[in-house]
Amino acid sequence: MMDLAQTEAGLLLLALLFLFLGLGVWIGLALMLVGFCGVVVLPWLIPAMPAMPVEKVMGTAIWQAMASWTLAALPLFIWMGEILFRTKLSEDMFRGLAPWVQRLPGRLMHVNVIGCAIFAAVSGSSAATAATIGKMSLPALTQRRYHLPMAMGSLAGAGTLGLLIPPSIVMIVYGVAAEVSVVRLFIAGVLPGLLLVALFSGYIAVWSLLHPELTPPRDPSMPLRQKLRESAQLVPVMLLIGFVMSSIYFGWATATEAAVFGVVGALALSAWGGTLSWASLRDSLMGATRLACMINLILAGAAFLTQAMAYSGIPAAMGAWVGEQGFSPGMIILVLTVIYLILGCFIDGISMIVLTASVVLPVISAAQFDLVWFGIFIVLVVEMAQITPPVGFNLFVIQGLTGQGIFAVARATLPFFLLMVVAVAIVTVFPGIVTWLPRTMLSG
Repeated sequence: MMDLAQTEAGLLLLALLFLFLGLGVWIGLALMLVGFCGVVVLPWLIPAMPAMPVEKVMGTAIWQAMASWTLAALPLFIWMGEILFRTKLSEDMFRGLAPWVQRLPGRLMHVNVIGCAIFAAVSGSSAATAATIGKMSLPALTQRRYHLPMAMGSLAGAGTLGLLIPPSIVMIVYGVAAEVSVVRLFIAGVLPGLLLVALFSGYIAVWSLLHPELTPPRDPSMPLRQKLRESAQLVPVMLLIGFVMSSIYFGWATATEAAVFGVVGALALSAWGGTLSWASLRDSLMGATRLACMINLILAGAAFLTQAMAYSGIPAAMGAWVGEQGFSPGMIILVLTVIYLILGCFIDGISMIVLTASVVLPVISAAQFDLVWFGIFIVLVVEMAQITPPVGFNLFVIQGLTGQGIFAVARATLPFFLLMVVAVAIVTVFPGIVTWLPRTMLSG
C-alpha cells in the first residue's frame, strides 16, 4: 500500500521532470536533475528512506548502467546502419524489388513495405528506415502517378518496422533497462514484424482492389533473367543480414559479436560498391557516435533516477498496490497503451522506455506478465507513437520528403496506425506469437 508520503514524493518527482523538460533541458540531464532532487529531498518526505550520499548513488547507478557488455552492441549496430545508409542501398532496393511486385494489387506501393522491412534489419531506427526508402520510392511513385496519400501512409507506417525487426535500438535499450536477454527480444520480434508486414501489404492490396482507378497500370513486364539481374545488387546485403541474424539466433555469436560482424560486413559492402571514402567513413562514425552518446546519456540519467526511486520504495509500493487492486491483465495493458500513446505525442520512444521503466516494470512483474512479451508490446506501442502527431518523427520525415502538411501526412497514415492497434490486440490475445519462437529456439 502506498502511503501519503510516497504518493506526494512521486508526484513531486513527476512535476519536477515535466518542469525540466518544459524548460528545454536535455532529457538525460533532466533525469539526472530529478534523481539528484530525489536523493536530496525524498528523505525529508519519507522518514523510512535512508539518507544516501549523492555522489555514491550517482556513481554506482551510472557505472552499473554503462558497464554492460550488451550495451556495447548499441553503437555498433547504429554504425552498421549509418554505413549502409550512405551506400546505394535504397536505389538498389527499389530497382531490385519493383519487378517482383508488379502483379500484386497495389503494385509498387508494396516496395515501401518490403523495402522498409529489409532496411529495418540493418538500421534499427524508424526514422532512418522511412527516410532511406522514401528518398527513392516516393519520387518514383509520384512520377508514375500513384495515389500520394497511400504512398505517404504506407511509407510512414512501414518505416516503424525499423524498431521491431531486429536489430532494434529500442529493443537493446529495453533489454538493458529491464535486464532481459537482448537475444530473446531479437528472436521474439521476428513473428510480430512479419505480422505487421502482412497487415500492411494486405491492406494495400485490399485498398487497391477497391480503388482500381487510383492504381496506375503496371510497368512493362521483364523476363526472369532481367529480374534476377536487377535484384543482384540486393543479394550481398541480404546475405549480410542473414549472417548477422543467424549468428544471433543460432547461438554462434552474442548480439555484440554479431554487431561487430555487421560493421565489418557493411564496410566491405561499402568498399565493394565504391561508396566508402574517408568522408563517408568519418560521417558514419560521427553520426553513430552522436546518437549512441545521446542514448547513453538518457540511460545514465534514467539509471540514477531509478536508483533514487528504488530507495524511496515508490516502484515496489506501486507494484504491490496494483496487485492488491485485482486489475485484470487486459485493463493494465489498455491503460499502459493509452499512457504510452499520450507520451508518444511529446517525447521519443527511447526516452519513453527509460522514463517509465522504474515504475512500469514492477507493475508488470506484479501482474506476472512475461518481460520478453512486454518488451515486444512496448516496442509496438512506441512504433504507434512514431506516427502520432504532433511529435511523430516518421511524420516529420515524410513531410520533409513530400512538402505536405504534417496533418495531411497524419491523415494518410491513420489506416496504418489502426493496423498497429490490431497488431497490439492480436499479440495480447495470442501472446504465443511473441513467446513461441524464442522459447523454441533457446529451449536447449
